[in-house]
Amino acid sequence: MRVRAQDVLTYHYNNARTGLNSSETILTPANVNMATFGKLFTLPADSFVDGQPLYLSNLTIGGVATDLVIVPTEDASLYAYNADTGALVWHDTMLEAGEIVSGNRGCAAISSEGITSTPVILRPKTGDPVIYTVAMTEDSSGTYHQRLHAIDAITGRELYAGPVDIQAKYPGTGDNSSGGYVIFDPSQYRERAGLLLIGHTVYLAFASHCDVRPYTGWIMGYNSQNLKQTTVLNLTPNGDEGGIWASGAGMSADAEGNIFLADGNGYFDTTLNASGFPSEGDYGNAFLKLATTDGLAVADYFEMYNQVGENSQDLDLGSGGTVLVTPTDSSGKVWQLAVGAGKDTNIYVVDRTNMGKFTAASNQIYQELKGVLPGGIWSMPAVYNGRIYYGPVGSPILAFKFQNAKLVATPAAKTTTSFAYPGATPSISSNATTNGIVWAVENVGPEVLHAYNATNLQEIYNSNQASGGRDQFGAGNKFVTPTVANGKVYVPSATGVGVFGLLTAK
Repeated sequence: MRVRAQDVLTYHYNNARTGLNSSETILTPANVNMATFGKLFTLPADSFVDGQPLYLSNLTIGGVATDLVIVPTEDASLYAYNADTGALVWHDTMLEAGEIVSGNRGCAAISSEGITSTPVILRPKTGDPVIYTVAMTEDSSGTYHQRLHAIDAITGRELYAGPVDIQAKYPGTGDNSSGGYVIFDPSQYRERAGLLLIGHTVYLAFASHCDVRPYTGWIMGYNSQNLKQTTVLNLTPNGDEGGIWASGAGMSADAEGNIFLADGNGYFDTTLNASGFPSEGDYGNAFLKLATTDGLAVADYFEMYNQVGENSQDLDLGSGGTVLVTPTDSSGKVWQLAVGAGKDTNIYVVDRTNMGKFTAASNQIYQELKGVLPGGIWSMPAVYNGRIYYGPVGSPILAFKFQNAKLVATPAAKTTTSFAYPGATPSISSNATTNGIVWAVENVGPEVLHAYNATNLQEIYNSNQASGGRDQFGAGNKFVTPTVANGKVYVPSATGVGVFGLLTAK
């Protein structure tokens, strides 16, 4: 009986968003090379695969033990494929009768809006796993809908009388407000950030459609067992902008259920109350901690001192994802930290127990590394063996080492490959603390999968090495994240998912 890798049920493997599968016992730096590793097959899709493929192991389907890979597409489809053979198990559309997917509506940055974000999967101890996903559609009257779906992972069927239309209002006088409330307009938003599951609540976060006002920063929670909305928070209710997108990264969460995220550029109210929080509740471009014990509420935050200038230049912190780390200092103290970076080339490290809030003269923060990410970040880092791996735009992937619970500003290693826009979001596979491999996708045509030794970032494989286009698998696509599970690598593209593994396993 083979040893199975851990399920991949959420964006970047876990709610800390470390990007690490530390249970990979098949792939090693010794066997990932052109001679023994390559493309096994491709999983076709009807449109762009912008969300990260998810993985369910050891299911029983038709009396047979089956591993599934779940693929979302911008044509508002979900596919479930046999992860080992590539056979289609089911395909389900999120379109209602007479509907089409939302087009780009004049936005050159996107092709269409169906399922853009990475779904999340609840796998109960008994019963079928449930896939939660958000799709945007347009009906025959030209009305746009954002809907939350709950899909049985075994059958592809809708659950809980779903889907439900996403609607919300929140007290405020900001963009698109009426009668003392800001109103959620489905046509103005894009559910870009990966979904987050904490307990029995599914959290959604919304960015704007193509950065076109009016819009504000919405986060909503839904009961995973009946799809009823349980909580709503707006991060710029008396201002504008402040969407949550993070280049597709999901909001992160700790074991206590606190949510951490970097908000997109938008209005920040510099008039603070007695507790040091913005008096009108506007947190554009802030690094945030949200409590979830009694609905959603801002529990702490950090805002850069020069936020007005960064906001005016569209240098939002929220272009990158947030990862949670727990390094140990020389005295043995374990620090609860969150690390984020955006367009301004800096890395921001906050103490999750005391984030620093806002001071007009300087940043009151645990650590700030200025200018270490040339090109800026439109991606998500990964963490392994005391290092954090960033892929800036137009730059190599850089490995920064923690020393005495602080990041060393000079990278410990870097790749020889430079990654054009949007840089790279690495995933890492390892067997505990050994055999670490950094996987990254280059957004070119055709798309290229790279594999690097995690210790020194020397390349051990890329999908252009084999002759005759043996390992080419699809057109380039931005913001994609590879998934590694049970000896295979699943790589999204503009046309489907390339599946890579040991060639002897064909």
